[in-house]
Amino acid sequence: MAVLAALAAVLTAPTAAHANTRDAGTVRQGLSQPDYSYADAIRESVWVDTGLDGDADGKADRVAVDIVRPSEPAKAGRKIPVIMDASPYYSCCGRGNEGQLKTYDANGRIVQAPLFYDNYFVPRGYAAVLVDLAGTNRSDGCVDVGGRSDVQSAKAVVDWLNGRAKGYSARAGGQAVKASWTTGAVGMIGKSWDGTIANGVAATGVAGLKTIVPISAISSWYDYYFHQGAPLQDGPEWLSDLVESPDAKAHCAAQQQKIIAGSPRSGDWTPFWTERDYVKDADNVRASVFAVQGMQDLNVRTKHFGQWWDAIAANGVERKVWLSQTGHVDPFDTRRTTWVPTLQRWFDHYLLGVRNGIEREPMADIERTPDHWTTDRVWPPAATSGTRLNLRAGTTPGVGTLGTKPAAHGSTASFTDDPALWEEDWAAQPDTTNSARTAFTTGVLTKDLRLSGNGTVTVTATSSTTSAHLSAVLVDLGPATIRNHLGDGEGIKTLATRSCFGDSTAGDSACFLDTAADTTTVDHTVFSRGWADLGHYASLNHGVPLVPGKPYTMTLKLAATDHVIPAGHRLAVIIAGTDGGLIQPADTTPKITVDLARSGVNLPLVGGYGALHTSTAAVAPQARGLRAPAAPRPAFDGLPAAARLR
Repeated sequence: MAVLAALAAVLTAPTAAHANTRDAGTVRQGLSQPDYSYADAIRESVWVDTGLDGDADGKADRVAVDIVRPSEPAKAGRKIPVIMDASPYYSCCGRGNEGQLKTYDANGRIVQAPLFYDNYFVPRGYAAVLVDLAGTNRSDGCVDVGGRSDVQSAKAVVDWLNGRAKGYSARAGGQAVKASWTTGAVGMIGKSWDGTIANGVAATGVAGLKTIVPISAISSWYDYYFHQGAPLQDGPEWLSDLVESPDAKAHCAAQQQKIIAGSPRSGDWTPFWTERDYVKDADNVRASVFAVQGMQDLNVRTKHFGQWWDAIAANGVERKVWLSQTGHVDPFDTRRTTWVPTLQRWFDHYLLGVRNGIEREPMADIERTPDHWTTDRVWPPAATSGTRLNLRAGTTPGVGTLGTKPAAHGSTASFTDDPALWEEDWAAQPDTTNSARTAFTTGVLTKDLRLSGNGTVTVTATSSTTSAHLSAVLVDLGPATIRNHLGDGEGIKTLATRSCFGDSTAGDSACFLDTAADTTTVDHTVFSRGWADLGHYASLNHGVPLVPGKPYTMTLKLAATDHVIPAGHRLAVIIAGTDGGLIQPADTTPKITVDLARSGVNLPLVGGYGALHTSTAAVAPQARGLRAPAAPRPAFDGLPAAARLR
């Protein structure tokens, strides 16, 4: 309880409580209080009818819903809201830094509900609802990797909680069960695939879903497997095979074949991907969104966050974001003592109706250096504008300049694709010739330069062969201490001590292993990247063979970022072929020639052109820095996609 008291002390909530405390539960000083017994909580399972028959057994699929809720509100006739995590990982792979699985007693009632949501929020008057996606753990149906079945698995539960769907006391047969204990107000939360489902359900516009908290979540499944036609990893059948229950494996071979047939490795956009694109349906989103993203996540890359954020912003959705320096890491393991009370206030406001002012606080929290965070009233900042910069050849082959002056007509730069190299190899010595890439750098910055949002690199290029993949990366050239996002922990290290967040039972502890920042010193930082298959220059719908020597123009979309390049450093744009370990190579290894006069970059500079202050002097030693050891490839390099998403 000392930890809980310390958390409460750091909160800055207003003192006024919500007026309707009967519906809100016990709220004092603008904060839900841990007044209910976790030990005496009701633990039950319900199977909700999805209305689908994914396994083609002639019966509607039912998904398993495990519920932990306080018993006192039900006895008093008080209804409570729901915090939901819908996941495919509850029996195969686990959730959180410790890989927790659901466990059950002899009667099939849940004993361990993974993560801290039940331990912390049930005593505060919330129900924790954990849904097994169709085809996983104790649910019927088949996994379809982000499609209708996945999304309907969770949407049907929101409908049941609001009296619009049927629930039963058993997987087959059983008695009808109604959720008479809830207000119907639902908040969905989850990391990776779980957060992806929250995005997908929000995009349906389902009534009763009040807020979502997607953490490192996919917004379009095409962009998880491809980036503008360039394949990033193996097909989605890996994931379905990983998470399916034994029963689903026995009945879902036809669905597995549909997944394979619908997602060819050509990079072409098919109807399979349209069904799994939530961005196109962002106009339907009515729930508020608290997004969390690691800016160095090379698994669920920041392109997902950036395009989702832009789409919901255009729809006027109330939103908030945390951007960390980590890879694919939960904020509970990055900034725990701030995350938990912030999440509590978010749920208190949107699910309990507490007027605590969180919706009027700064929209964005951004980690600048390990454990050092800044805030912005809005994100991206209002002063941000897309700023065109040009690429010019230099006196050293493969080394040019980046600035406002256009390139001379007919000037070019060339490189030969080398799939054995990747972005860290390209950036390690930017001022020397590397036959596998071409680099363009600004002068030394005399003032800090901030990039915030989505950028693009437009390339007009010819290929010597019939296929070519392109990569473009942004690099901060200068020494820094950063989170070691390429390490096994992707920026964190797990300690031997534990801290507690909520109440415990013998089977479900609220005490989790502590973490700390894992840092490293570097002489450069790659902070945004984008890839493309040049054969998809005209359309994602259908790639074409290239005509050797013929110029093609394609705009590569860079992943969203928020990065400050300090004075004394330089900004570099590197253009190359295969980003080894991150995209798969084309079936040829071409020489690519870039027409510099017809190429350029558009970067989200805070302050626009006026913010770009550079020196034309020679590169200072501090900007070059000492040569750091070669950076390792991503921790997931070479693993199937199934092993990466979690």
